[in-house]
Amino acid sequence: MERIRAVLVDIDGVLTVSWKALPGAASALEQLRDAGLRVALVTNNTSRTRAAIASRLAGLGFPVEAGDVLTAPAATAAYLRERFPGARCLLLNSGDVREDLTGVTLVEEGDADVVVLGGAGAEFGYEALNRVFRQLQRGAPLVSMHRNLYWRTEGGLDLDTGAFLEGLEKAARTHAEVTGKPAPAFFASALAHLGVGAAEALMIGDDIESDVLAAQRSGITGVLVRTGKYLPETHRAASGTPDHVLDSIAGLPALLAAEGGGTRRP
Repeated sequence: MERIRAVLVDIDGVLTVSWKALPGAASALEQLRDAGLRVALVTNNTSRTRAAIASRLAGLGFPVEAGDVLTAPAATAAYLRERFPGARCLLLNSGDVREDLTGVTLVEEGDADVVVLGGAGAEFGYEALNRVFRQLQRGAPLVSMHRNLYWRTEGGLDLDTGAFLEGLEKAARTHAEVTGKPAPAFFASALAHLGVGAAEALMIGDDIESDVLAAQRSGITGVLVRTGKYLPETHRAASGTPDHVLDSIAGLPALLAAEGGGTRRP
């Protein structure tokens, strides 16, 4: 681990739950920065813009600016601009992230060229899902910001986009292009943002598949935390083994120091 120069940090379930800071999380992030590590917050959060996320975290005591936050909506915008320039996009999402969808044409009526799914919420009702289904039957490509099945709130686990996405894919006989985690392109973009190679980076998250194992498949060291959406049964049934497992992000600075990482400036 002495080669680690940068840390990718998930937000929901690692730094916060329902936008309340987890114990020791802000201090851990500060220690990582003090150790000279480059830090990026990589999130599938689709309800807030990068600026709004950074502002909320800063208000909780985290040393974060908007430029530190890499979101699935921003990655989706880049993908749509490259692959479907000028396309009419039907967006189904809980929350307003239009500010991060620069250069994307969103439509609310008529036929769409591309269907885009963000995060699930009350907006994912029958009428909205059926409209998406009909556009897919017409042949519109399906793009999803992520395929997480659930996420952690103060009230427990809530369903997320993946629970609806799989049904849409089967019903429409199509397959979604995922632009956030666990897409390799998302991790590649984060590494480019930090200016490091995969072997020099560590990813810490609460989702063993989308955060940790996906990062490891890209050559990034993976650390799973037992906070947020973590469930022992999901850990046992996972498709692989994390490089490290911690009770929370509060233990990451000590892990890096013990392994010789994060003790010098890159």
